[in-house]
Amino acid sequence: MTRLIRDVMSPGAVAVEPMTTLERAARVMREHDVGDVLVAYDCDLFGVLTDRDIVVRAVADGCDPHTTAVGSVCSRPPVVTLTPEDTTDRAVELMREHAVRRLPVVEHGGCPVGMVSLGDLATVEEPQSALAQISAATPNH
Repeated sequence: MTRLIRDVMSPGAVAVEPMTTLERAARVMREHDVGDVLVAYDCDLFGVLTDRDIVVRAVADGCDPHTTAVGSVCSRPPVVTLTPEDTTDRAVELMREHAVRRLPVVEHGGCPVGMVSLGDLATVEEPQSALAQISAATPNH
């Protein structure tokens, strides 16, 4: 059953500025219990930084998390986005096409308003699937 992104997204995406250090971004992720943050300056979406980006693109390459800016590690523009009026089918299509698990949701003018994840989609599209059950489970930390 196709739904609108506004009905399944996580509102109020967490964001950091491009000059934020990786260490600070990791703390923000921990504080908000998320695995990604938007990299934005005001309503200008610069990229997306995931916990995996920190490990694979930065730490594994020897970057200093205390001094390395998220803008040098995050995904680069153009960032694939959705609007609240897009459908879950469109989200699945974009995730498949771009091999991503999360998409920022932006309103007119590109201002970020939320995120939608593969787990969010699984929870509403296939609630009995293993992915949906894992996504709905209480975190174990």
